[in-house]
Amino acid sequence: MNKPVAPPKPAKVKPEGSPERKPVKVKPEGSPERKPVKVKPEGSPERKPAKVKPEGSPERKPVKIKPEASPERKPRARSTRQVSKKAITKPPVGNFRHRLLLITLEVIGLLITTVSAIMVILGYSANRFSGTSFFTSLLPFAIGILGLIVAMAGLLIGWWKLRKWSQDRASLLPPILSICIALVIGWFSMQDQFALARGHFRTLVGGKQEAGRVTLAHQVYAAYRRYDSAQLQRLVNRAQEYNPVIKEAAREFDIDPNLLQGIAATESSFLPRDSADGGRGLFQITQVPKVVVEQAGKHLSEHQLSLLNPRHNAFLAAATFRYYLAEMNDDLFLGLLAYNIGPANGGLRFIMQQYGATDFVTIQPYLQLLPRDYPIRVLSYSLAFRLWQKEGKLLAYEEGKNALHIQRIGIPGLLADF
Repeated sequence: MNKPVAPPKPAKVKPEGSPERKPVKVKPEGSPERKPVKVKPEGSPERKPAKVKPEGSPERKPVKIKPEASPERKPRARSTRQVSKKAITKPPVGNFRHRLLLITLEVIGLLITTVSAIMVILGYSANRFSGTSFFTSLLPFAIGILGLIVAMAGLLIGWWKLRKWSQDRASLLPPILSICIALVIGWFSMQDQFALARGHFRTLVGGKQEAGRVTLAHQVYAAYRRYDSAQLQRLVNRAQEYNPVIKEAAREFDIDPNLLQGIAATESSFLPRDSADGGRGLFQITQVPKVVVEQAGKHLSEHQLSLLNPRHNAFLAAATFRYYLAEMNDDLFLGLLAYNIGPANGGLRFIMQQYGATDFVTIQPYLQLLPRDYPIRVLSYSLAFRLWQKEGKLLAYEEGKNALHIQRIGIPGLLADF
């Protein structure tokens, strides 16, 4: 039997300009979904598929898969304070203090060296170019100051280069060099041969006041030089018995004990007695202001004081001298002069106001010989006790280099030579 022939399907006509359509594949029901296989051309580099991040979705960090054996730990949230502390790196405190100490030692050494050298050079220059002439004194001194400034600048530049060289080898080397140089320069500048230069420097800076002090100091040195060494030695030996009470009184009233020893040597030669002018005891106490008696009794813790008691006498003398020293604005020469004159004739202050005197140099011509010489004698004896205390003997002022050595030791109560 012949099968019926199916009629031919009509051909689909594609309109011109229409886009080409792919045939739709019909997926049978129940069949698993298959992903299309992408064919990679040969020789092309491997590319990872780009992940498209939806807009507005938060950024996610890749999750690290922990081993099964390790226990699960929750990540610890870091505070902003911890993060900021870790971000700031602080230098170690010990290192900073160490560097600061080294720099401080180096600067101190340089300052000592510079100051010592300037004082000696200016002292010699002041002596060499002393005078009032412009061309022979003032102008050369000014040129010398300019040269000193230039020389110091050059030395600082040289030190800077030396510092770089030494610091490359050891960080401790610059301060060690600075301190060593300072010690050497300072030691040389303190020697007796430089005492004259130091004296001229003090006169240059101190002016009229320093010139007056130097003049009076040399009067004291001259008085000490005139003393008979044997008699002076006997005086020092007699003083040993009274030194404990004198030092105690000096300590209570903040006075140099050598000054009190000089006053006792001038007043009684350490032979306590009653004199014709009314003086009594070790310090020949006469008229004492009432406030002075009260102060001495307060320090002694006693109400009744005896001038024949060396301890009471020494305390009264120390209180009296401290009283007149404060009245004369701590001027040593005027304080000793006021102690000697006492309240007679209105006291020293009234006499100075009467004659228009301002210091010991200007009041000397108006005084009689004994009061005028009193401070010089006290200080010359005080100098003898200081030499005995420091040297263990009384040096002859005119022998060898003793004069410069004694001047360097200084007079008690006055500014010593450095």
